[in-house]
Amino acid sequence: MLEHGGNLRTASERHRIPLAQWLDLSTGINPDGWPVPDLPADLWNRLPEDHDGLEAAAEAYYGAHLLPVAGSQAAIQALPFLRAPCRVGVIAPGYAEHAHAWQERGHAVTPLSLDDMHSAATACDVLVLINPNNPTGNHFLVEQMLQWHAQLAARGGWLIVDEAFMDATPEQSLLPFMPRPGLVVLRSLGKFFGLAGLRVGFVCAEPDMLARLQDHLGPWPIAAASRWVGAAALRDRHWQANMRRQLHERTGRLVELLRGCGLAPAGGTALFQWVCTKQAPDIHAQLAARGILTRLFETPASLRFGLPASETDWQKLEAALREAAR
Repeated sequence: MLEHGGNLRTASERHRIPLAQWLDLSTGINPDGWPVPDLPADLWNRLPEDHDGLEAAAEAYYGAHLLPVAGSQAAIQALPFLRAPCRVGVIAPGYAEHAHAWQERGHAVTPLSLDDMHSAATACDVLVLINPNNPTGNHFLVEQMLQWHAQLAARGGWLIVDEAFMDATPEQSLLPFMPRPGLVVLRSLGKFFGLAGLRVGFVCAEPDMLARLQDHLGPWPIAAASRWVGAAALRDRHWQANMRRQLHERTGRLVELLRGCGLAPAGGTALFQWVCTKQAPDIHAQLAARGILTRLFETPASLRFGLPASETDWQKLEAALREAAR
C-alpha cells in the first residue's frame, strides 16, 4: 500500500493527540463539502441499479458519456488490465497510484517531468497526466494535450487525464472534446464535492472502452446510497457555483498566510497549496506535534496544505506556522 494523506488515526496514535483535536490539511478534500440530506430508507435493502438518475445527472454535469466507478481509484487500478504490457509515461511528481498500478500489471513505466512531455508523446504507448497536477498544481493547456493525444492515437496509444481537482476550473477540462479514440478522462466526487467517503467517480471514454472496463469491474461497483447522494450533488448547480467562488477566495487566503510565514507556495489549486522547502520534514513534524496534519513528500522535499474548515482552524494554522517559523 502506498502512503496517502488522511491517515489521521495513525497520526493520532503517534503523537498521542485525540482525533477530535486534529486539523487535517493532508488530503486536498473540500472541508465544506456538499451537505448530505437524510436518505430514503429503501436505499438500504435493494441492490444498486443502473440508470437510477446517477448517469443522467453525471452526463448533464460533465457533458460527456461516462461510466460510474467506485472512485477514480477503481479506474486507475483497472485500466492497466485493458492493454498488453506496453510503454507508459506518467507525470512525476504526481499521484503515485497511477505509476504503481501500471507497474503492477507488468507495463514499463517511465516517470516524466514537464520537460519530458513533448518527447513522451512519441515514445510512449500510454501517457498519464494529472490536470491540475497533484501535488504541484500545474495545469496543462487544452491545445497541448489534444496535440499529444493526436500523436498517441495515431499509433493506437492512449492519453489518460486524471481531472480529480478540475471542478473548480471546468473551463480547463478535456471533457468538451470527448469522445475520441484513445482519450480517457477520470473525474471524482471526492475533492470538490467533499464526498470522498462515497467512493464515486467516473470514467469518460469511447463506448467500447467503457464496456470493456465495465466487464472488468463487474456488477454493483457503487452502493445504492452513494449513487443517490452523488446524483443529488451533481444536480445542485447553485451549491456548485457558490462553492467555486468560495474556494478561490479561501485558497487566496491560504496563499497569503503561507507567504507571510516564509512558505511561499510553488503551485496549487483551489483546494490545496504546495510548498517546496528542504525544511519540509521538520515543519511537518512541528505542525503534527500541534495537531495539524499536512501531506509530506520526499522528492522533492515539500508539503501540501489543504484548506482549513473554520475560522478557529485558520487561527490554529496561523499560530502553528508562525511558531514553526521562529
